[in-house]
Amino acid sequence: MVYDWQFIVLMIVAVLLTGISKSGFAGGVGVVAVPLISLKVSPTFAVAVMLPLLIVMDVFSLRAWWRHRVGSLLWLMFPPAVLGVAVGYLTYGLFDEGLLKVLLGVFSILFGLWGLFKPFRGRVMPGWIGGLSGGIAGFTSFIAHAGGPPLNFYLLQCRLSKEQFLGTAVVFLAATNLVKLVPYGMLGLLNIENLIIALLLIPVAWLGVRLGLVIQKWLSGELFFRVILSLLIVLGVRLIADGWG
Repeated sequence: MVYDWQFIVLMIVAVLLTGISKSGFAGGVGVVAVPLISLKVSPTFAVAVMLPLLIVMDVFSLRAWWRHRVGSLLWLMFPPAVLGVAVGYLTYGLFDEGLLKVLLGVFSILFGLWGLFKPFRGRVMPGWIGGLSGGIAGFTSFIAHAGGPPLNFYLLQCRLSKEQFLGTAVVFLAATNLVKLVPYGMLGLLNIENLIIALLLIPVAWLGVRLGLVIQKWLSGELFFRVILSLLIVLGVRLIADGWG
């Protein structure tokens, strides 16, 4: 494959945004990476080349947020996420990716609007909704690295501090990415070419993570959650446009 300047620019922007999102905004807006890269290459190549970079970003982010994780929420949501990844592997190539993006986009917009215009934090949802959100996050993470919106759907109403929210989200997404290595490898999506690209972009990934850590420190807890909800709405519009396109 020949990599022109447009591909290089798209990769740098996608990796930078994803790094900022993972360390500072619970991975929500990072889902734009695959659609962004797909403007130049196939979606399959986009998800394959991003996975090694996501794991590198996870390593950088875990150092900052590991101690803030909420173990009970991880035990609730992560096992269903593994099941969601397995479903993604078993149905690989069978589902309509465009339709899935539209549904995820609608889901993100509705939840973002609901959170912004109706007080909801403090009204804890039943545990089974957390498990379901984790399962959906595992599935959407497998097909498009889009686990952020379903994960945020449940975490945003769990009465967490900003630090607990970020710590739990970072650990959940990091663990899910590690699980994805096995089915991605079995499907032949990981190869030397992808690993070389990831290696070259590690400095960009590090810079994105550092910027995310700095940016989130400027935001108060309430403003932080409003930014997350607003990003969900923007993200939803982007997913719908990409799915219909």
